[in-house]
Amino acid sequence: MRKVKIGIIGCGNISGIYLENLTHTFTNTEVFAVSDISEERMQAAAEKYGVPNQWTAEQVLNSPDVEIIVNLTTPGDHFKFCKLALEHGKHVYVEKPLSLLPEQGHELVELAREKGLLLGGAPDTFLGAGLQTCRKLIDDGYIGQPAAATAFMLGHGHENWHPNPAFYYQAGGGPMFDMGPYYLTALVSLLGPAQTVAGMTAKSFEQRTITSQPHFGEKIDVEVPTHIAGTLRFQNGAIATMITSFDVWSSTLPPIEIYGTQGTLLVPDPNNFGGPISLRPAGATEFKEIPVVHQYAENSRGIGVSDMANCVLNGGTPRANGELTNHVLEIMHAFHESSDSGSYVELKSNCEQPRPLKTGLVKGYLE
Repeated sequence: MRKVKIGIIGCGNISGIYLENLTHTFTNTEVFAVSDISEERMQAAAEKYGVPNQWTAEQVLNSPDVEIIVNLTTPGDHFKFCKLALEHGKHVYVEKPLSLLPEQGHELVELAREKGLLLGGAPDTFLGAGLQTCRKLIDDGYIGQPAAATAFMLGHGHENWHPNPAFYYQAGGGPMFDMGPYYLTALVSLLGPAQTVAGMTAKSFEQRTITSQPHFGEKIDVEVPTHIAGTLRFQNGAIATMITSFDVWSSTLPPIEIYGTQGTLLVPDPNNFGGPISLRPAGATEFKEIPVVHQYAENSRGIGVSDMANCVLNGGTPRANGELTNHVLEIMHAFHESSDSGSYVELKSNCEQPRPLKTGLVKGYLE
């Protein structure tokens, strides 16, 4: 099998798992070049994972060998480098979110379509064993017709553990934009695209004090809502209740539950790739744990890039495609927009429900 050559722009914390999987797990990818504004980070990544080229971003974009750009820059630079990559004739896979603004996401989707290029992005956790097993249970009718869902991401923020937590409280941050992509992508993968959003937002603390190193004791001005609650109506008629928060000290609420006409499905944390999964059919007296039946229960970030590489080689649309990531981006903004306007938001974007993966896959392969 020919390997698709990958150029990675951005060698920060998240890059390690991408480099690990794109060099050692997936059989159809080859990391051909890395780039970072820090030469030290770039060199360390190249040496650790055996990447042959350490280039500037311009060199990666201009290389005739690089076919897919994996954009792991900070969110404020996502749009810039995605657009540059598409303009240079490269397929693009970007970390979440696709861009900071819905109009930017729409522009990237249209640009990719005009140029006949593939666009996609994180999260790809919905392709892991846990959520794919849940998808199969739903598709096979184990809970009947999905009617409703809940999704909860409740915590107290990043200032007590993250080395640079300030971003999470600035424009483009907050719990919805930080963790919302995992939950919303999971819901769309299980239920299909959304249609209408209603939301309310709040900010419980005007300042946060960092208790992690190296910025211990510094104050952060909180610029964005840190508690977002709302509902979504999906095109299939299902209604989901969702809360994302950095204002909650502790909670026992589950990450995701799907309620069907014939039962309830407890879905694992969408930030992970594995289980656990529990099912309680109508009439049953207790939940029963369900084993995963798909491959990729371990941390498999980069599986979306491998899926895109398959499409480069064989044609087709990646599962973690631009329409999906753009739809999720619009949903996140819609929660805030609904709160600000005091009205429902009808979504303008749309996407196909991503194709499920097959069972029985050999590790390293997706087809």
